[in-house]
Amino acid sequence: MTHPRIVGIAGSFRRPSKTRSLVETIGAEIGRTRSVDFVVHDLVEIGPGLGGAFSRTQLASDAARVLRDIETADALIVGTPVFKGSYTGLFKHLFDLVEPDALRDVPVLLTATGGGLRHALVVEHYLRPLFGFFEALTIPTAVYASESNFIDGTLVDAAVRERASTAAAQLSAVLGQRVEQTRSREPVRLAAVR
Repeated sequence: MTHPRIVGIAGSFRRPSKTRSLVETIGAEIGRTRSVDFVVHDLVEIGPGLGGAFSRTQLASDAARVLRDIETADALIVGTPVFKGSYTGLFKHLFDLVEPDALRDVPVLLTATGGGLRHALVVEHYLRPLFGFFEALTIPTAVYASESNFIDGTLVDAAVRERASTAAAQLSAVLGQRVEQTRSREPVRLAAVR
């Protein structure tokens, strides 16, 4: 039996990255309650091959692989650092290359990180509308974390960790419902009569 495949996207340009840490924290939380295949990509690994591409056909192979992972995932956990009150330009460029129908009904958990609380609504004002365009199934609870919520790159703030846990449980529940729906549609196989 295959496990649901969750793809994490961290719109980070450097490592270590608080955004990647937040995405990984949520993925690990889901992994504690359900068997999943979880992979995280960040922009630092594909930036040069992505930024110079004006179309999918111009993508470098590593960027094309990440795009395929996004379009074939059972669920996404997406995160972006906040720059100038919004997601990063390269993060948006990546999703500009995603096929419009590829994320229809795909569960997406939204996250962002920023310097302070004044950026907390970026998930509602920018990320949720972006994934609304794709008709993705955005998880109700989004997670925002600011610099003060991390120590040495690890999410330590109890309230944000609790919110991340709530969001992870919501995504896990949606995945569970999808697994059950898939099983109920599988044809019944009868044993051969001898």
